[in-house]
Amino acid sequence: MTEALFSVDAAFFAVVLAMTAATYAMRAGGYWVMGRIPITPRIRRGLESLPGAIIVSTILPIALKGGVSVMVCLALAAAVMAAARKEFIAVFAAMIAVAMVRSYSF
Repeated sequence: MTEALFSVDAAFFAVVLAMTAATYAMRAGGYWVMGRIPITPRIRRGLESLPGAIIVSTILPIALKGGVSVMVCLALAAAVMAAARKEFIAVFAAMIAVAMVRSYSF
């Protein structure tokens, strides 16, 4: 048994290090740039709307491609989240809904 328990290819390790450096540079660069921009009310509104825009741009293609069961699941999750304000409950309700919808083969 001459092989190590955990061995990593040098190219793989170099790629992971490069991706780590790029990710850190983007995050640090963003903080550096935003530290030099005066935050006006217009910029503040734009920054506050980013999380919702990112969520919609991530979920919309999944909903359009997923069919009826995914759309029912997302609608129910949004409704439960609006009513209960608990992420865990919304995810659990959505999982139950998608299982039920798919069990009736929609």
